[in-house]
Amino acid sequence: MSTNFGERTVDRHLNLLAVARELKADGRLSEADFNRVGNTTVGNIHPLVYLAEQKLVDQTGAGGVLDMGVLLSWLGEKVGQVVFQIDPLKINVTAVAEVMSRPFAERHCILAVEVKDSEVVIASSEPYINGWQSNLEHVLRKPVKRVLADPRDIRRHTAEFYTMASSVRGARGTAPMDQPGADYNLEAMLELGSMKEPDANDQHIVNIVDWLLQYAFEQRASDIHIEPRRDVGNVRFRIDGVLIGVYELPQQVCAAVTSRIKILGRMDVAEKRRPQDGRLKTRSPEGSEVELRLATLPTAFGEKLVMRIFDPIILQKSFEQLGLADEDLARWNNTIQMGNGIVLVTGPTGSGKTTTLYSTLRKLATSEVNVCTIEDPIEMVESAFNQTQVNHAIHLDFSSGVRALMRQDPDIIMVGEIRDIETANMAVQAALTGHLVISTLHTNDSPSSISRLLELGVPSYLIKATVRGIMSQRLVRILCPDCKQYCALDEEAWQALTQPWKISAPGRMAYPVGCTACRNTGYRGRQGIFEVLVNSRDVQDQILPQIDTARIRDIAVAQGMRTLRLSGASRVAKGETTIDEVLRVAPVLET
Repeated sequence: MSTNFGERTVDRHLNLLAVARELKADGRLSEADFNRVGNTTVGNIHPLVYLAEQKLVDQTGAGGVLDMGVLLSWLGEKVGQVVFQIDPLKINVTAVAEVMSRPFAERHCILAVEVKDSEVVIASSEPYINGWQSNLEHVLRKPVKRVLADPRDIRRHTAEFYTMASSVRGARGTAPMDQPGADYNLEAMLELGSMKEPDANDQHIVNIVDWLLQYAFEQRASDIHIEPRRDVGNVRFRIDGVLIGVYELPQQVCAAVTSRIKILGRMDVAEKRRPQDGRLKTRSPEGSEVELRLATLPTAFGEKLVMRIFDPIILQKSFEQLGLADEDLARWNNTIQMGNGIVLVTGPTGSGKTTTLYSTLRKLATSEVNVCTIEDPIEMVESAFNQTQVNHAIHLDFSSGVRALMRQDPDIIMVGEIRDIETANMAVQAALTGHLVISTLHTNDSPSSISRLLELGVPSYLIKATVRGIMSQRLVRILCPDCKQYCALDEEAWQALTQPWKISAPGRMAYPVGCTACRNTGYRGRQGIFEVLVNSRDVQDQILPQIDTARIRDIAVAQGMRTLRLSGASRVAKGETTIDEVLRVAPVLET
């Protein structure tokens, strides 16, 4: 190591020429690239940022480029510091903001990322600037562990973390504090509703809401949960189907944040005793429009708020991109092209039914057809449809909505959900009069949807005459392509997945590892597994008042239907997901 680059006795910033010289000496940088970048004047740009943006070829023969990850790993080995990936969802923002002042952090380009009882972990991108360390250890009275991080991340998160922490402190300061040691039971908490809360339009509250929405978009969250508790409010994101804790807000601040979002969603802010629904539209950091569906629920400690994020980009994706492909896609296309009858999509909440419905309607909604929907609520506003929202206050429910739509000269009717016999009967009548009706049911699989219709009271002969097909679906997490690895197949687990059908096993299977791209989860994104049941003549013969769903399933499988678990098994065989993930979401088959 050259004394120019590695001298530790004197504080010095990283220098582009010295860094380039060391890269060249280690065989990482070619002579031509060194001559091109070595004497470049970069001003205030960090030398690692400049080198990473040049995308220089790594001369070690690995075929990669000297991006920021490679440069940080190389520098970490030089100076004996580990590389830290700053993940805002895993950092206690309040705690790290109290380690040092914002001016101190910005002056030295450092950021606390972990606060432990025994030490504080500080991220920096200047390993040879040491003057601040002894001062900080003296104030904190605990040792500092130094790690390397991307200078762009340090600069960005320093501003965001301190702004967020300042907003929480500022918002909390506008409301009276709880008395120390007070023992609040349920009754006491309900009385606290009369306490003064921070103003929902206060700039601190506005900043907190903006911060939460920004991080939800960046982290690919599908839902935001704001949950009041006795002393604090929890904020959690659902990412790839899993809830992750993000932040803890003081109880008064949590209530003000909920009020702020209710204002944006045009909900009744004063009404906190009954559930409410709302919606708002905003823009993601990339500039695309995003719709959020809001739902509140009164709890013992205040209003719980859930925001479901609907990204319009998802609706632009093809069926193949959503995971519906090959034989399943062909069977689904044949079903929805029949022109009349009932087509059902089934699955639990959060299984992607809405996305499938809208994607299907977008495919069918040409200028020659009239597509009408009745929804509760309207999930996403789409200009190609005529959308109506259920309104129980004026007695506009699904059944009366379908009855009204029948007089609107529709070709295709989408009913948000068949919940009762009245809605089911109206759907049947619409199908019998030549309309295509698309709707959802909450059932475990496709064959049990027929049983559900019978339970609602629809006669078996009408089910035979109107139902064209049923698709059940689930969402499975997809393995991160950047870090997944392969191992020998677990034969016992494969048999558990594919029983009672004998399916040839692949030679190996993929498993999750974890990297910075997937936030060390091993998974990145979700796609669907599907079960498409066509109501063939043989299936119709089994639709009787005393139905045998297992028999219907066997007939459908013999005619080409893949069950949810078999659909998942095909993804396991392709190395896209794991056996455990499919077993987690796909139901156990009834026999």
